[in-house]
Amino acid sequence: MNPVLKAALTSWGWRIDVILVLALAGTFYTRGWLHLRRRTGDARRRQRSQTAYRQPLTARWRLGAYLSGLIIAGIALMSPIDTLAANLFYMHMIQHLLLIMVVPPLLLIANPMPVILWGLPGQVRRPLGQAIARIINPQGKWRGRLQKATTPGVTWLVWVSATIGWHDPNAYDAALRLEWVHDAEHLSFFLAGLLFWWHVTGAGPRLHKQMGLIGRMAFLISAIPPNMIAGVVIAFATAPIYTHYLNVPRLGGMTALEDQQLGGILMWVLGSMMYIVAVLILAGQLSQGESRLVRHPISPRNRMSPVGEPH
Repeated sequence: MNPVLKAALTSWGWRIDVILVLALAGTFYTRGWLHLRRRTGDARRRQRSQTAYRQPLTARWRLGAYLSGLIIAGIALMSPIDTLAANLFYMHMIQHLLLIMVVPPLLLIANPMPVILWGLPGQVRRPLGQAIARIINPQGKWRGRLQKATTPGVTWLVWVSATIGWHDPNAYDAALRLEWVHDAEHLSFFLAGLLFWWHVTGAGPRLHKQMGLIGRMAFLISAIPPNMIAGVVIAFATAPIYTHYLNVPRLGGMTALEDQQLGGILMWVLGSMMYIVAVLILAGQLSQGESRLVRHPISPRNRMSPVGEPH
């Protein structure tokens, strides 16, 4: 094996800032999840007959999804994926896909805000909870401003700007030359992904009327064309777009153009597939909801909550 490739595959860039953020996020969520699970345990047992219709905040899968999201974020930012991204465009694309399309939905389906609040020390939780309540208060001035800044339309534009904008050759090469620009790129990908998937998952805090399942499916589908177009342009380019990869050791026997074409295909196919999978999941929920309405036409449990989960 090429010694440079071998070194890259065994290299982990342990970053104290990333480790600290991930560790704190995992600790506070787990602590809050355990606290809420203890408090709601008796109620869950009394309402066992309703569990087929509910997705409780303390369901085990939520904890698993949240911790999985943190682990994948750590892998994307500190594993050999990050090391190889400096030499292989397609590895950098995999890193981006993880930060935009995998980590955010895993974190948000766990509805982390209320759980993390309960995981914080009491002297922090109370003033922070009060501050959040003031901000999202329907009569407060901040809620209106945040609503306008985070509408689905604005969110879509932010997502497109981050996803497509950073693939401009000048911005992309700058991110690979300067560490602080690279960090800003990853942070903007992650935040744009969080904002986008926030509307899909219905996680708190809720500032907008939750879109119905069909609306969320349409929102997801709207993300496919810009992602696909960018991937197709990169995949079918006849010359290297990103000059950085012309001046680094080539690993795995791939030319810079072949590497770029593979990265474009990953963005085009895998990137689009992530949204299609989410659409299919929502379609399944829609089908299940209609089935329950047919079986129990007057049951109060058939009323759908703002996140697409029955009461």
